[in-house]
Order: sequence, then structure tokens, then C-alpha cells
Amino acid sequence: MLSILIPTKDYNCRILVEALSRQGALLGVPYEILLGEDGSSCEGVELNRPMSQLPECRIIEYKENQGRARIRNRLAEEARYENLVFIDSDAIVEKNDYLATYLQALQSHNIVCGGLYHPVIIPSPDCTLRYKYEKNADKKRPASVRAKRPYNDFSTFNFAIKRELFLSIRFDESIKEYGYEDTLFGHQIKERGHVVEHIDNPLLHTGLESNKQYLRKIEQSLKTLYTIREEIDTTPLLSAFRRLRSLGLLPLSAWMWRQTQQLLLANLMSETPSLFLFKLYKLGYYCNYVLRDCKK
Repeated sequence: MLSILIPTKDYNCRILVEALSRQGALLGVPYEILLGEDGSSCEGVELNRPMSQLPECRIIEYKENQGRARIRNRLAEEARYENLVFIDSDAIVEKNDYLATYLQALQSHNIVCGGLYHPVIIPSPDCTLRYKYEKNADKKRPASVRAKRPYNDFSTFNFAIKRELFLSIRFDESIKEYGYEDTLFGHQIKERGHVVEHIDNPLLHTGLESNKQYLRKIEQSLKTLYTIREEIDTTPLLSAFRRLRSLGLLPLSAWMWRQTQQLLLANLMSETPSLFLFKLYKLGYYCNYVLRDCKK
């Protein structure tokens, strides 16, 4: 028995839900698809309302935005069945046995992470930064690679979990904004001694933002990282930050970031952004935020 949970906000999920509905009908076990409209506009709700006519599909409309953590917790509470599959709404199913693969894996594992990948061709010329970053990261996303760092490489984009176990952990609802909920949830799983099984059951990620939108999300994620920095295992950025702090170089690093911010942005907003400069931008932004902005 399977409950498929999809949080969304102003996003057309028709292709995703129709594919899941077709596969669900072939499982031979009870299933349901729950689409959680998380404070979507009237227009956004109307985009997905026809999905309620599909077999075993329910749409739950939350008038006020719940946030990335809370909406997932609410959907798990609403779920009827013992096995949960969480999917982000900007995903596409291309594997014909996607649901069947998870159902089989959940017979012997409590938490299963399926992975993701990105289009071969860039979908839009103004999303070069996100596309380049994600395509570079795709090299590290086969299950054999993720299994080497099972908790750090946990992703909420596409995973399955036993409902009882999920409700005993839940996403941290103090995280209201974008960023690092995957990292924190992976850390909570590790702290409780549960095993994450990584398999190759990926979804295609299609929701690539423009360079400007992506940089805003990254900046928000770094603010989120600051709030949970004591609750998670270290990340490469936190390791670099702590190294600079131990050397007394935080003020200099923040100053250098402020001096070069516009030059860095010019590159990151271009058609040929540098991933190395992207790392420097994130580290400098975090240093500056910790030293100045978060103390306002």
C-alpha cells in the first residue's frame, strides 16, 4: 500500500500526476496520490483541480502557505497507507517501473532515496547557473556514489519512507524558508540510528530557476543554514567557514566579498558562470551575513 505525497505551490503537476496514476493502477495494491496546494493562488489551484478526477487522487488545499517542512508533515498525517513516497512537484517520471521499484524496496528497507537527474539540453538560456551546477552535481548522484555518504546525500526531492517512522521524526517546522531541510532530516535519521538505502530510481528535475531567482534562493538557504548550523553534520561550506574563523580571517573574507560582489554577480548572471566563483560567492555571503547582517 502506497501514499504518494506531492507538495506544490502555483505549479502545474498534470504530467507528473497522470504518470503516477497510470503506474499506481498497475501496482496491484491500494495506493493514493495526495497533492498539497500550499497557499497557491486561485489560478494555481485551478491548474491542478482537474487532477481530482483521476482515480485515487486527492487535492488538499491549504489557503495559507505552510512552508516546506510543515506541508510535508501535514501530507504524511493525511496519508492512509503505511508506505510514503515524497515527490517535489517539479519532477517528471520517466521510469515505467518507478512506483513498483519503491514498493519492492520498502519490503526490506525503511528509508529509500531514489535520486534525480537533469535534462541533457538546457531548458532556458537564463538558467545557466542552476543548470551548470546541477549537471555537475549529477555526476555524484548514482546510487553507488550516494551510498558512500548516505546521510549527507539524502534528498527530499524523491524518497520513500515508512509512515510510522516518518511521523516519529518529521521535518523541522522551524524551517520556514528554503534551504538545508534535506541536510537536517538526514542528520536526524542518522542520530536515531536508521539506515538510508540509496537506489537508482531517479526522477527528472525540470524546475530550474533563472540565475537571478536561483541566487535569491541560495542566499535564503545560507540564512537557513546559519539558524541550524549547530544541529547538523558539517557541510563543505561550514568547514571552510570554520577554517577561516580559526585563522581570524572572517572580517577580511567578508570585506573582500563586499568589494567583489558586483563582479561575482556579473559572472554568475552570465551565460558562462563559473562554479568556482559560485563557491566563493556563497562562502563570502555567509561570512558577511554572520558578521553583519544576522546581527541587525
